[in-house]
Amino acid sequence: MYRNLLPFFIVLPAALYSLLSLWCGWRFFRGRAAGETDTERAVQPPVTILKPVKGMDEGSYDNFASFCRQHYGGAVQLLFAVAAADDPAIAVIHRLQQDFPDREITLTVDPTIHGPNLKISNLMNAFPRARHDLLIICDSDIRVEPTFLTSVTGHFRNPRVGLVTSPYRTRHVHGAATVLESLGFSTEMLPNVTVARQLEGLSFALGAAMTFRREALETIGGLPALVNYLADDYQLGNKIRRAGWELVLDRQFVESMIRSESLGSILSRQLRWARTMRVSRPGGYLASGITLPGLAVVAALAAAPPLTSLSALLLLYAIRLTVATVFSRSLVQDRLLPAWCWLLPLRDLLATATWLGSFLGNRVQWRGHHFRILPGGRLETIKQ
Repeated sequence: MYRNLLPFFIVLPAALYSLLSLWCGWRFFRGRAAGETDTERAVQPPVTILKPVKGMDEGSYDNFASFCRQHYGGAVQLLFAVAAADDPAIAVIHRLQQDFPDREITLTVDPTIHGPNLKISNLMNAFPRARHDLLIICDSDIRVEPTFLTSVTGHFRNPRVGLVTSPYRTRHVHGAATVLESLGFSTEMLPNVTVARQLEGLSFALGAAMTFRREALETIGGLPALVNYLADDYQLGNKIRRAGWELVLDRQFVESMIRSESLGSILSRQLRWARTMRVSRPGGYLASGITLPGLAVVAALAAAPPLTSLSALLLLYAIRLTVATVFSRSLVQDRLLPAWCWLLPLRDLLATATWLGSFLGNRVQWRGHHFRILPGGRLETIKQ
């Protein structure tokens, strides 16, 4: 009898966590933050947008142009940082300057390397030209709505806020392999972020788009404090939080534009992210294993006869699919579910595999370079 109940106990943590994430996500996106008023939303201070660029992304021109089409009354400086003079993205930036002559669009080309994190090195080269005290670091593959700047800057009426981070999603996919990655945003990343925010407060940033005060950056030692870390987004948010500032999660999504990729390259990136999270938050990351549906699936199948185990798994996925679909259709609004629901168990198994794989090594590959991740998240370049 106890053996027949064992699979249900095994899947219970993952099922309860799914329900908890739904409550936290619904509470956040369907609520209204304290102090978030229309008056505060109308505040439009000058802002510098720092964009590190290397090569072409999916829809690069439209991604960049979305920042030039903002419905925003304050001054906006769009500052591109490129390391190589032959980078193909430079031509796109020049076209942007021609198409939007009324916008302040600045390009810096500088190959100087300040540390193993080449993205931060790139930003350090451009940073002296940043003119404003409100700064945004935004990845080159991100596309935003015309109200993006109004949304993120409104939070800074609160003088205690040091950084605002934006949630991201992917609605434009290229087949099953890219859906497998994109589902992670709405079924893992965002549920985990909203749970963390609700239970312990936000203590990290999401790298797609981060808006912060120059003063807050200076209190942590500036960009040089990040150049030796792989998870520069986590470190930026965590260091600003530990310096005494408040972090805020904005409600407006930015769009991560992904290109068609092979399953192998996606798996490599997933493993890099997993190892990055493991070294950044070792205790929490280890404990997160108990909530992984994929781990529960494997353990339940091994714990009892197949019919009993399958009954427990059907219960788990009735809950899991319902929660994931609500996130996808109502909260994240990426519309990937229920059309791609058959990929959800595979996504869960992938998350479990990368969670386990993160403990089996400390090497990662990032934009053609090989690194070793040291304790605390610092990077060490591996020469090939």
